[in-house]
Amino acid sequence: NDSSFGYEPETSMALGFGFRCGFLGFLHAEIIQERLEREYLLNLITTAPTVRYRVVPKTGDPFEIESPAALPDSNEIQEIQEPVVLATIHVPSDYLGQVLGLCQERRGIQKDMAVHGTRVQVRYLLPLNEIVTDFHDKLKSATRGYGSFDYELDGYYPAQLVKLDILVNGDSVDALSLIVHRDYSQSKGADLARKLKEFIPRQQFAVAIQAAVGAKIIARTTVKALRKNVTAKCYGGDITRKRKLLEKQKKGKKRMRSIGRVDIPQEAFLAVLHID
Repeated sequence: NDSSFGYEPETSMALGFGFRCGFLGFLHAEIIQERLEREYLLNLITTAPTVRYRVVPKTGDPFEIESPAALPDSNEIQEIQEPVVLATIHVPSDYLGQVLGLCQERRGIQKDMAVHGTRVQVRYLLPLNEIVTDFHDKLKSATRGYGSFDYELDGYYPAQLVKLDILVNGDSVDALSLIVHRDYSQSKGADLARKLKEFIPRQQFAVAIQAAVGAKIIARTTVKALRKNVTAKCYGGDITRKRKLLEKQKKGKKRMRSIGRVDIPQEAFLAVLHID
């Protein structure tokens, strides 16, 4: 019964059946999630927000994708177009430098600037995927709450975009995949892998978290294994006895790692929102 809330069915290889939802913002999303969990006793998993991209293949007509999992192989793509908005930002002149730096950091292109007394109006072309997560929060922080902005869709523009895959224990998790600019893929992959390490609990075996673009691994971190001291009972005797126990433990952990399954907690799917 909420007119500002929209949804449509969605399927994920990692998470199964679900819904793609549209909210007014993160506060709106948190309120709806809290109501569903309290009133209907549901255990929900929320993933990071995404935008629609337009793919121009080498053969065939252009089509739109709503998730990175639907992106074809790079050798089949002629170009990828991303939605770009025309943002109008009003900010006090004292904070103009911070706002310009924030827009440049988000791959913005300045259109014009106008001064109205003590306030400045700036218009920027900004990629939509750069502002759907935390741009409003960053703008409020940079201007101490005095900055405001409005935007409207300006169209689709071609960009050097790649699919950033996240592999946990060697398995690709499509719900954690992102479409990012090629120039930022290395830093984004390293930050996301490091942040996921904080959320994924330690197992009996070492868990490798990797970020990949295509077949190339661009970042890696490892969640260390929980270690049992198997040599504690060896209070004496030859050193070869301890080596035999350690070698037996090493073989067991290797076998466990090859068939082990890692449960990813809810917080890990929102790790992209916590990257600073």
